[in-house]
Amino acid sequence: MPQTDINGYSMHYIDHGKGTAILFIHPPVLTSLNFQYQIQKLSENFRTVAFDIRGHGRSEPSGEEITYPLLVEDMKQLMDQLKIEKAFFIGYSTGGSVVLEFLLTYPDRALGGIVIGGMSEVSDKRLRNKISIGRIFSQMGAVGTLALSVAWSQANRKMSLFRKLFNDAKKGNAKNVEQYYHYSLHYNCTAKLGNIYHPVLLVYGEKDTLFHPYANLLHQRLPMSELVFIKNTKHQIPTKAAGKLNKLINQFIRSRHSTE
Repeated sequence: MPQTDINGYSMHYIDHGKGTAILFIHPPVLTSLNFQYQIQKLSENFRTVAFDIRGHGRSEPSGEEITYPLLVEDMKQLMDQLKIEKAFFIGYSTGGSVVLEFLLTYPDRALGGIVIGGMSEVSDKRLRNKISIGRIFSQMGAVGTLALSVAWSQANRKMSLFRKLFNDAKKGNAKNVEQYYHYSLHYNCTAKLGNIYHPVLLVYGEKDTLFHPYANLLHQRLPMSELVFIKNTKHQIPTKAAGKLNKLINQFIRSRHSTE
């Protein structure tokens, strides 16, 4: 798989297909492999790009502290190297926050965004506790334990998928994982959402009630947003509702931008 020097570190990335570009962003511990079902299907019609964030999976650990602005710069530099002028950005969970940060920072490089189970802030106690637990485990150096938990939750009883996700996730650098959790816990761009004039698709699980207030907040504040709840689905949409998600992504992009 390709490796490239980006912004001071060696980044692992995936680049498949041709046409309108889509760039995927994963949450802490997980890696680009979490989007394998999207890349397999959507690369038939689009150029699909995913990367392992600094200190995650097969990317090199970061000497710089992980922040969303730093990740946005990494994404822009990857686009520059791959000669992608503009792209749609898809972020899962806290990766959705990184999408929002990119749309705010480099609107001229974006065609639109898709936020899957994401948020513009972490304001309720239950979600803060969940993220804090991940941060504590990473502070303890227990990335393997976190990898086991998140890979199993994503795998939908498919052992081959679990093994791939787990083997990739357990490679994470504990310090960088903790930094990603920490920044996610304190990030808040809600007051700036009105400045995002790109079309944004919001996708949430019908059973993922913890995230419904965030879905509604984004839908209310983003000037050009569409909100979809996938029935009988919790938070793990990319792997457990891949077919429905892929269809939504395909329809959203085709309706707003013709493929090359």
